[in-house]
Amino acid sequence: MAKKHVVAAVSELPPGGRKLVEASGRAIVVFNLGGEYFALANRCPHRGGDLSKGLLTGLVLSGEPGEYEYIRQGEIVRCPWHNWEFDIRTGKSWCDPEKVKARRFGVSVEKGAKLIEGPYVAETFKVSVENDYVVVEA
Repeated sequence: MAKKHVVAAVSELPPGGRKLVEASGRAIVVFNLGGEYFALANRCPHRGGDLSKGLLTGLVLSGEPGEYEYIRQGEIVRCPWHNWEFDIRTGKSWCDPEKVKARRFGVSVEKGAKLIEGPYVAETFKVSVENDYVVVEA
């Protein structure tokens, strides 16, 4: 089972933003696509370029000559070394999606209190203040 790592507050990663983090010794780039979070290894599988430094782009579709549609703006990352393109949502390359993929990692947004509580609970005692003395009931 993968270990969870707190890598950023939601406020540090605005929509359209990205952040390079390290988790379990791996460089991982986390993307915010309109409030949905995705994480890819920061290494292009072609030659190892830093995907965190890549251009965010979209896709151009054409049904016939002279007719173009630009879709999925900001959902494709282009490797800065050789311009290989990867779908941020799936990690699949645009040129050969079944064979060439950037490694994906699971991402979730969790409440701070849930992360702090953890599986262990310390024993607690009732505390009161009486005549300017702190009193612990044990």
